[in-house]
Parts: sequence; C-alpha cells; structure tokens
Amino acid sequence: MTTAAASDRAARRARLRVVEPGTPPAEPERSVEIAALARIQHAIGRKPVVRAARGLSLFGEHSAGWFALGVLGAVADRGRRRDWLAGAAGVVAAHAASIAVKRVVRRQRPIDESVEVLVETPSSLSFPSSHATSTTAAAVVYSGLTGRNLVPVLVPPMLVSRLVLGVHYPTDVLAGSALGAVLGGLVRRRLRNRPGRRRAR
Repeated sequence: MTTAAASDRAARRARLRVVEPGTPPAEPERSVEIAALARIQHAIGRKPVVRAARGLSLFGEHSAGWFALGVLGAVADRGRRRDWLAGAAGVVAAHAASIAVKRVVRRQRPIDESVEVLVETPSSLSFPSSHATSTTAAAVVYSGLTGRNLVPVLVPPMLVSRLVLGVHYPTDVLAGSALGAVLGGLVRRRLRNRPGRRRAR
C-alpha cells in the first residue's frame, strides 16, 4: 500500500469513527477477535456483500426498520393490531436495553490497521451490538406473530454484516443476539398469554 493510500484510509477511518469522552481504548487482549474480523473482511468483504451489509445497517439503525415492520403488521393484521404494536414496542425496548448496557460496559469499537471501518456509527460504544439485539428480538417476536420461524432467516445476515463492516467484535454480536433472544422471548410469551389473543393462522 502506498503512503498516499494509507493516509487516505486513515483519514476515512477517522471520519467514520466517533469516540466518546471517557471511553477506554481498545484492549490488546482482543487481538484474537481483531484477527477474526480481519479474516472475515478478507474472505467475504466484496463490494456486493458490503453494500448489502450497509443496507442492513441502515435498516436496523435504532431498530427503526424492525419497528416499521411491526407497524406494517398491525395495518395488515387488524385482528391482532394490539399484538403487533406491542411486539414492535418490545423490539424498541430491547434496543434501548442494549444501549443501556453499552453505557455501563463502555467497550470501544474495534480499532486496528487490519480492520477497515466501512460504515458510520452513532457512538464508539461496542458491547453489545444493538443491531444484533433488536434484530434477534424482532425475529423472535415476529416469529410468534406470524407462526413462522424467522430467526434463521433474519438473524445470521445481520450478525455477519456487523463484522463485515468492521464495527463490532464477534463477542459483541453474540452477546447482543443473546440479549435480544431473552427479551424477545419475554415479549413473545407475554403476547401469547394475553387473554383473548387470536392465534396466528
């Protein structure tokens, strides 16, 4: 890589990276995860994959896309409108819970020359991945409302996209998905046990 190319890459990384005051630096012991990120980007970080990953990032930002799907479900399934709206609110609540955990843990996002940051992030906080949390919560809740198992279809692409974009450690997305599964499961159980709820056809 030429000096000019290296400088341009460093400048782009600086523009994309937001570092909050009080956030600790990246820890050296995460070198195994950094190496994993670099391998993933090298293996599948082609332009079509990166474009798809950026699209998923935009869709899942602040859980807006998943909330919109819940609202759409409420419009399409009028008999269970309350369930869909409650489910959508539960997904947003899961996202908010992940933000709260982030502000307690304050792990910094990956920063290393071997990892390219390919999308902007609203903060430098990394653990857990809020995209993974809200996506998993949405998949669990909406699976209950549609009667179809949406988890294998929705969750893996979002988790991998966060790694391809270089904005999360693998443990960030795994922890976020676990948190989303727990919270989504609680919302789904509450909806299932609600008196007078109509079953999915």
